[in-house]
Amino acid sequence: MLKLIGILIVVVGFVLKLDTIAVVVVAGLVTGLVGGLSFNEILTILGESFVANRYMSVFLISLPVIAVLENNGLRERAASLIGQVKAATTGKILAIYMAIRTVASALSLRLGGHVQFIRPLINPMAVGAAEAKYKRVTEEEEERIKGLSAAVENYGNFYGQNVFIASGGVLLIVGTLQELGYDVTPLEVSKGALPIAIIAVIVAAIQFFLFDRRMKGKSKL
Repeated sequence: MLKLIGILIVVVGFVLKLDTIAVVVVAGLVTGLVGGLSFNEILTILGESFVANRYMSVFLISLPVIAVLENNGLRERAASLIGQVKAATTGKILAIYMAIRTVASALSLRLGGHVQFIRPLINPMAVGAAEAKYKRVTEEEEERIKGLSAAVENYGNFYGQNVFIASGGVLLIVGTLQELGYDVTPLEVSKGALPIAIIAVIVAAIQFFLFDRRMKGKSKL
């Protein structure tokens, strides 16, 4: 029961509105000491946890930057810019981003994200292209474009990440299969994921093309 004292420290610290980082560190130190760990072991665990989750800090730092850019007209500027491109359509924009996002995931590049790319850039550009092409976009069509914009991020990330041989998904698949008695290597899983990623890009492009055709048909009515 004494080992749970760290939870009490966190609760008391938050109630008293003390410094969050200090409260968490103290709770971790006390819990470790009560649990029989040495001071060096505790510092090692804290350091490894920080390194393992360092990308979360980068993500949190990007949020206020994106908020400032949006507040100063980033979305409107993106929509206006794409509206000036005559050949641009919603489907083409989403298909191009799908290809870029899949390749980025396959190379384990941190390019993309609903907050960082879809909301401030891709969705406004997709809506702007539809408005420039068909003049009038209904609320239902705008919501559908929003859904497709969110979906393309999920498609690219999900199907592209396992192409990277050292991704967490690949290692999880290898570990699970080996426990079940199947002798596989990360390279074999990566090779198997490659054609699936290519098929995903093609299928997504067809989906976006069909949306463009539907929009074109409605504009003629």
